Order: sequence, then structure tokens, then C-alpha cells
Amino acid sequence: MPYSIGQVAKRLDISTYTLRYYDKEGLLPFVDRNAAGRRVFKDADFNYLETISCLKEAGLPVKQIGTFIDLCLAGDRTLDERYDFLAEQEQALEEKMAALQHTMDFLRWKKWYYKRAIQAGTENVNYLPDTTQTDPALREKFNQLVADGADPQDLGHLDR
Repeated sequence: MPYSIGQVAKRLDISTYTLRYYDKEGLLPFVDRNAAGRRVFKDADFNYLETISCLKEAGLPVKQIGTFIDLCLAGDRTLDERYDFLAEQEQALEEKMAALQHTMDFLRWKKWYYKRAIQAGTENVNYLPDTTQTDPALREKFNQLVADGADPQDLGHLDR
């Protein structure tokens, strides 16, 4: 069954502009055109389109996505290369996710820190006595509570 660019965009929840951009950048060499020059998508194209969307969401540049699509279109002789490509992307994505998790952990710590300060009416509640240095034991306590399964959103009420 042939699909128009609008139908494909709706099905994949992306814009027709995005699909046209992908085509302009050479990511859609598998898409046919009708006599009027309009793109005509087939059921078989959705696997490629979903792959392109996934790689784009993973943060790959268009050029790298194009390289992967070319490998796919080259057939079975590139199976190892495709596998290795995806393994590298998986590793890179895991590293990004670990970095983002670290950022999220710090953000949650600081929210808890400020929630305590708001409840106490002063940021001093988080400092070592007579300083403006955050009490390291407080951070350790927060980390232990989280490690023990406490929801960081519910920890702001805890006393020192």
C-alpha cells in the first residue's frame, strides 16, 4: 500500500518538513516517486524510517545516519559493519545516559537541599556551623536515604 508523506509523518509522529529534510540530506534513497515526482512510501520503508528516527533521537548526526542507511541498502555483506556501528552507538548512548543520570542525581540533591532551606527559612540549615560551607555529612545522608529507596521528593522534611 502506498503512503503519502503526510500519512507517513502522522504515523511516525514527525513533521513532513522533517521527512523532506531527511530526503534532501540523502537519508531516503529507498523512497520511490510517482510520475508527478511526489514521494511514495511503501510498508517496507517504515523499518528504515524508524531506524532513522531512533538514530536521530540517539543524537547521531545526519551524515552518520546516512552512512548506516547506505550500509543497510548494501545488503548482507555489511551485516558485521551494521552490528559494529550499532554496538558503538549503544556504548556512546550508555555513556550519555550515565552522564545524564549523574546530572539528575545532582539536581535532585540540590532540590532537596533547597527544600530543607525553604522549610527552615534559611540556607544556614545546610551549612557547617558558623560557615557557608555545605555540611558534607548532609550530602552523605541524602545519598544514603536515596540508596535505601527513599524518594528524594519526600526527603525535604528531614531534620539534620
